Amino acid sequence: MTDSSTVPPNQPDFNDGSAAVSDAGTGHAAAPEEPAVVVAPLTAPSEGVPDVTADASALAEAVAALAGGTGPVAVDAERASGYRYGQRAYLVQLRREGAGSWLIDPIAVPDLSPVNAALADAQWVLHAATQDIPCLAEVGMRPSSLFDTELGARLAGLPKVGLAAVLEHYLGVSLAKEHSAVDWSTRPLPQPWLLYAALDVELLVELRDAVAADLAEQGKAEWAEQEFAFEAQFSTAGPRPDPWRRTSGMHKVRSRRIAAHVRSLWTTRDLIAQQRDVAPGRVLPDATLIDLAVRQPRTSSALLSDRSVESGRSRQRRASQGITRYQRQWLEAISAAHELPEDDLPELARRNDSPPAARMWADKDPVAAARLAQVRAGLAELSESVRVPIENLMTPETLRRVLWTPPEAFDAPSVDAAFAGHDARPWQRDLVTPLVVNALREIPDAD
Repeated sequence: MTDSSTVPPNQPDFNDGSAAVSDAGTGHAAAPEEPAVVVAPLTAPSEGVPDVTADASALAEAVAALAGGTGPVAVDAERASGYRYGQRAYLVQLRREGAGSWLIDPIAVPDLSPVNAALADAQWVLHAATQDIPCLAEVGMRPSSLFDTELGARLAGLPKVGLAAVLEHYLGVSLAKEHSAVDWSTRPLPQPWLLYAALDVELLVELRDAVAADLAEQGKAEWAEQEFAFEAQFSTAGPRPDPWRRTSGMHKVRSRRIAAHVRSLWTTRDLIAQQRDVAPGRVLPDATLIDLAVRQPRTSSALLSDRSVESGRSRQRRASQGITRYQRQWLEAISAAHELPEDDLPELARRNDSPPAARMWADKDPVAAARLAQVRAGLAELSESVRVPIENLMTPETLRRVLWTPPEAFDAPSVDAAFAGHDARPWQRDLVTPLVVNALREIPDAD
């Protein structure tokens, strides 16, 4: 495994620790110092910042170059989260040996299926692949195979798995991230942003090689291959049921009538956000929406006496502007919820087939709670032993489902099949199934 304190290749070692130095004032020789960590800032792409591909002829040139390249292709995408509605890609970055780096504007050239065809046989290298796969799929790009350097770093046991941290650990370079949260829908894109975007893929393939070597050394290469194959099939599962329930501050909702107001206001805000193509929080912050749902003002004057607590002047100003600009829509949404008959009010909690929250198990099923506690303790030890985060050993939701409704037979094949039914990978099942079997057998059902 590559150690983060190792001097990276092609970098001078300014502290070889070869000579003991007299400790001033004591007359004793000081212990040799540890080699200093040498981190080189990555400030510019090796071939400069490429022009943005923003028309059909430039796209054809990119396709030809990428098709003529060799080996894996580094892929990244930039979104305008928090600024625009949805999670569409506003810039796509690619780099491949023999093809160089390419920055493609998917707003100007929205069909990138020719790029996808050019890379049909190439392994994609991404960092945190599931963040980018959905928006890339929207423009016609989908990997047939991939390597996720973020997930690979998790499996390798790194405590920090952001791109900058992983690059520093494996390649000894530092990467500035000051433009990660900017509004990528801005046109034209400022040159410093394009520099940042090009650097994101500059060393991604080299990083892949280093992470892969570390995983192989730890005996985790097969685990990673299974995870990457699973990720390659990743897709967002359509609209969430009752998305309004995810509004921040829902813990303040104490009645079905207030829940109806949250739903009505959320739906109105979402429609406005779609029409304006802005993030919903820029129309009206969640805290203000919840405040309106709780207060249920019926007049303009009452509506404008906003009592929500917004931290920061910009959020306070946004809340005030959102209420004022769309006060008619808010009052209509509140009126519609107020007039709903009792039978049409939403339940406070959505009914589904998921197990109850773990904190409720002790009251609802003490046996299941005891089994869960035993398995969690075993997972904590296993996580420490194999140096893989607990949530990567088995997702908490999958674990709860299997323990809440265990198979009839408390044996390894039955538990393994139960995990497989929830898409757990073979390596996860091999490690976790014995823990669950033991818990099921050692903590019997109550008579």
